[in-house]
Amino acid sequence: MKKKELALFAVEKLKERYPGAQCSLESENPLQLLIAVRLSAQCTDARVNMVTPALFERFPTLEAFAEAAPEDVEPYIHSCGLYKTKARDIVAIAQQIRDRFYGKVPDSIEALTTLPGVGRKTANLICGDIYHMPGAVVTDTHCIRIANRLGLCDTKDPRKVEDQLRKLLPPEESNDFCHRLVLFGREVCEARSPKCDNCPLSEHCKSKVS
Repeated sequence: MKKKELALFAVEKLKERYPGAQCSLESENPLQLLIAVRLSAQCTDARVNMVTPALFERFPTLEAFAEAAPEDVEPYIHSCGLYKTKARDIVAIAQQIRDRFYGKVPDSIEALTTLPGVGRKTANLICGDIYHMPGAVVTDTHCIRIANRLGLCDTKDPRKVEDQLRKLLPPEESNDFCHRLVLFGREVCEARSPKCDNCPLSEHCKSKVS
């Protein structure tokens, strides 16, 4: 099976298994999602969802975040790890959105990646989830691991994985497919103990464990 055929096979199988693909981070607007994604670096989505309600209640608007000092934000996100860096980035992100982007979260990868602490993974997620941009590919650890196990990619470099998958996936499916990979990676294709006997992709997986 060629790589493009394998990609289409994986898209359809995971769509059957996880029909309601969506980001597991909870948010009510683009800014909240952007902040939640920044907090999720080296932290679980479950933990982020535990801290953001109080954070967003304390800082309910872009202006509230932009006028805060990082020290004001730190107590609310302490349990997410790297809290000093994340607090500094969150405040700076809000200030730059206010001052450079007229109060609107940018809608392109190029603009988003100029914001502090925002890389291509975060930018792709915002473009896909908020702006429904075709071809968004979110290369988190699940995506990179599973794409390599399947044989869709031959690198663990996030940018190269993004580029390789973008050539294989239907643009209208890529964002949801990446969300499904997260669910699939947590349930079946785990990092240490993949459950190959319960895998809908195993018949065409080059890494299948007998």
